[in-house]
Amino acid sequence: MNIEITPEELTQVLQNKSNALILDIRAKENYMNGHISGAANAVCNSMQQKQVIMSKIPPNMKIILIDDDGTEAKQNATMMARFGFDAHYLKDGIKSWSGELVKSTQDTTISGDNLWESIKQDSNVFLLDVREPQEFAEFKIPGAVNIPLSQLFTPDSQAQLPKDKKIVTICSHGNRSMVATFALAQNGLESTSLVGGMSLWNQVLGATTLRENNVTIIQVEKIGKGCLSHIIGSDEEAVVIDPTYPAKRYIEFAQKEGLKITKVIDTHQHADHVSAAKDLAQMTGAKLYLSKLEEYKIESEKIEDGSTIQFGAKQLRAIHTPGHTPGGMSFILDDKYVFSGDILFVEGIGRPDLRDQAEEFAAKLYDTLHNKILKFGDDTKIFPTHHGEGVNPTKDGIFYTTVQNAKRLPLLDLGQAEFVSKVVSITTPRPMNYSMIIKINKGVIPIAPEQIPDLEMGPNRCSIRM
Repeated sequence: MNIEITPEELTQVLQNKSNALILDIRAKENYMNGHISGAANAVCNSMQQKQVIMSKIPPNMKIILIDDDGTEAKQNATMMARFGFDAHYLKDGIKSWSGELVKSTQDTTISGDNLWESIKQDSNVFLLDVREPQEFAEFKIPGAVNIPLSQLFTPDSQAQLPKDKKIVTICSHGNRSMVATFALAQNGLESTSLVGGMSLWNQVLGATTLRENNVTIIQVEKIGKGCLSHIIGSDEEAVVIDPTYPAKRYIEFAQKEGLKITKVIDTHQHADHVSAAKDLAQMTGAKLYLSKLEEYKIESEKIEDGSTIQFGAKQLRAIHTPGHTPGGMSFILDDKYVFSGDILFVEGIGRPDLRDQAEEFAAKLYDTLHNKILKFGDDTKIFPTHHGEGVNPTKDGIFYTTVQNAKRLPLLDLGQAEFVSKVVSITTPRPMNYSMIIKINKGVIPIAPEQIPDLEMGPNRCSIRM
């Protein structure tokens, strides 16, 4: 089996625009300083990574590997040929190429944090999601266009791609999207692959600050999932409510505002994301506060209805707000701000069915909403722990509602019996991995940090909306 290809044969492949992937496996900096036109950078540092990428390449496609001198490329091409691929390598590597080399103007990968900054600052970004349609329908970045990898190699699909925008390829974990960059490079289109795909996109945090009434409220959003948490500051001291991973970002957000985190709180045992409260408290030396009524197996200060938590010149008052969970707590600041956890959202109300006692919890939810939360003044601001897809922030860039606006939500004009009947009849898919996440947040089973992105992948599903 002859897997060697000469520079002259490679030139012919390029001129004929053959159905081939040309993969430059040299170090990234060498590739960017000069590579053969149409080649994509494909550095694979492990056998597992090579096998994953190989599994996404169409088997009928010719693959040509390029390195510095042909040695490593020959080894990899031989391995791929044994797996049944039409794999080849450039004889003597890039040093044998006498044709023109082109410099790359951009990296072949982009982190979630950098993509988020790019989306915020630059509308000239084209998000190309190469997952299968059912995956895309389940969970996506708003504005992304879905062309499955299996269809991307066709002329019709490539005709849909813009020539004047920055293309970012997206998949679940970054493997299919990297293969997509190979295909696009072959057709003269530069693109970048989202590192870690949708899994790590779920770990991107953004922060927006609201300052009023001698208090600083930093709302932290888990961009890919819509989870919301809050850093509340007074006199250089801060309390954090419902932190998510990565925990270290809260320290950075607080320090930027001149705040030191001294207290950390979870409103309830979350079902859609892993709580970072315990880790953040350990990292900062802060006190950890958890509901006395939630059966936690984690060492903490226990809070109950009426408990107060002092920070700076301010204090939070806890009120027991069951309905989503049995021991959930909401926190009141100056009777002007309510941090409601998963009881009340901008667009809907908390779901009562995640502990398999929907009817009982729905009755408690009704009582919590009407006799506790909505009893505050109409101008009271309510800060939830999630927002749903399509929900926009206020002009301040913050997600919150008011008691006055919340009273207008569907379902809240019903009597208790009708409310319970209606809420129990609504069927909504449960959060992915919710039963395991609840156990982790309860402190029953451990979790390794590297497991969190996959465990959390998917939309938040803790609300009911009509």
